Amino acid sequence: MTNHTHTATFDAFDTTGIPHAKDNRVTTADLRRAAWTCSLGSALEYYDFALYSLASALIFGPLFFPEQTPAMALIASFGTYFLGFAVRPLGGIIFGSLGDRLGRKFVLLATVLLMGIASTLIGILPTFATVGYWAPAMLVGLRLLQGLGAGAEQAGAAVLMTEYAPKNKRGYYAALPFLGIQLGTFMATGLYLLLLMGNKDIAHSWLWRVPFLASAAIIAVAVYIRLHLKESPSFAKLEARKQVIDKPLANLIKHSKKSVLLGIGLRMAENGGSSIYQALAISYLVGVVGLAKTAGTICLLAAVVVGTITIPVAGLLSDKFGRVKVYRGFALFQLLATFPVWWIFSQGNLVASVVAIAIALGIGTWGMFGAQGAFMPELFGARHRYIGVAVAREVSAVIAGGIAPLVGSAIIAWVVASHGGDKASGIQAWFPIAIYLALLTLMTCITTFFIPETCGRDLDHMHDAVQDRVA
Repeated sequence: MTNHTHTATFDAFDTTGIPHAKDNRVTTADLRRAAWTCSLGSALEYYDFALYSLASALIFGPLFFPEQTPAMALIASFGTYFLGFAVRPLGGIIFGSLGDRLGRKFVLLATVLLMGIASTLIGILPTFATVGYWAPAMLVGLRLLQGLGAGAEQAGAAVLMTEYAPKNKRGYYAALPFLGIQLGTFMATGLYLLLLMGNKDIAHSWLWRVPFLASAAIIAVAVYIRLHLKESPSFAKLEARKQVIDKPLANLIKHSKKSVLLGIGLRMAENGGSSIYQALAISYLVGVVGLAKTAGTICLLAAVVVGTITIPVAGLLSDKFGRVKVYRGFALFQLLATFPVWWIFSQGNLVASVVAIAIALGIGTWGMFGAQGAFMPELFGARHRYIGVAVAREVSAVIAGGIAPLVGSAIIAWVVASHGGDKASGIQAWFPIAIYLALLTLMTCITTFFIPETCGRDLDHMHDAVQDRVA
């Protein structure tokens, strides 16, 4: 018996006479291997994400955009950060389509290679001082490659684990790969903390390259495990029944516009909050409030510790109480915490800021993330599930997460300009930034009242969850 989905054989028939594939059964070892491989891919994606967030806030400005004022260099740096998000929908479409045509395993292998290679190459880039404008151009190019790979990585991890897991434990198992986010964030911030403690002027030494070069180690482990991964049971069934479609994007557009919009709405608070707290808040605390550069990494490390507990708990709660109620609860928590947290940031107290970001990001934002693991894949039908999750995730990543640091930086610049250029006045930007995050979060809260409960639905259905009532 082979695990290769293209040569699946049959040993059983359903009530309609359609054959099942022999190799679609999932053992405990398969489930464990899938959890590890998805977690490592998530670790690489968010290692890159946290690494680039920190580098954008602390390093890239003087290295790649030195001819700008500090404020404009920060905006330019976050502009390259945004471009990685802007290209993610394209990556979601390309790799999401391949995931629904060629299988989840193939795409998960391709995306981790693309992300890892791009991140590693950033570590050997020449700077502006060496090659002039070629330096930011190459940085942008590699950031685009990162975004293409990331555009389907997390979607694939969520889809694969949801399709692998037992029906009554999908929330928990689909949340486990998102612990890779904590691992990746911890590794990135931990490395930066160590480097910053040993060298206060890391931007003008070779040490800033080390965290990017370290991506190579994660690639090697992730690729090794993914090569031994079995295809997801749902996709194996589609292939065995000859139900795989050649144009999943066209099928998605025809049948799933409402599901995609609902998925985007769910992500406004989670992805927006994640980007705002991991990139903009760090920049605000260090560059505006005046805390030491190590403060940003300490804040993120504290959030990671809390998030490591929150994410699997959120998955378990979604199995017990339903996806919608749990997701809405964490969104409301983030909404209520927004203004107090940003006011605390403005006070310049390191301990209070660490506690605030640990609660806001570690519980509110990442609680939604943990509940989202099975929620998003369950929204879509089997034949366009991968591309459906990828498109919904990555369109929202552009309009919520990718643009957030740019909007926040522009708000800070606007506040400073409105006070005659007094840099100290930038602290007052906490209030409009909090309004911005509150609006994103409110969109998600409203979305939860228009989305159906998906917990326990049959993943072999061809139609979406929103069509269950009429199917």
